[in-house]
Amino acid sequence: QVQLVESGGGLVQAGGSLRLSCAASGRTFRNSGMGWFRQAPGEEREFVAAISWSGGSTGYADSVKGRFTFSRENVKNTVYLQMNSLKPEDTAVYYCAATTVLVPVSNTAFDDWGQGTQVTVSS
Repeated sequence: QVQLVESGGGLVQAGGSLRLSCAASGRTFRNSGMGWFRQAPGEEREFVAAISWSGGSTGYADSVKGRFTFSRENVKNTVYLQMNSLKPEDTAVYYCAATTVLVPVSNTAFDDWGQGTQVTVSS
């Protein structure tokens, strides 16, 4: 198992930026593919981005492509989601997730989840 703790959420105006962090502990982090998901009120949880174990491969939902950047620092057991040009429709609880799949994609099954961090974008 991997324990995950997200941070960095908050309130920001449209057009602004936030950087989410997710600190991992437990199962060897560097052997884990990682993902970010989000869930808005009344909506189903949706895929945002994924990154391979090495950080060499990333994938994004069309809705965030070109605005969000997913990165990882294996020496710090941490992944980051840099979110730029934020829109009100980005408002959601953002969840970090881990998988044993080394190169995850949008429909990969993720095993471990964080508790989430709230991102609110005002118009």
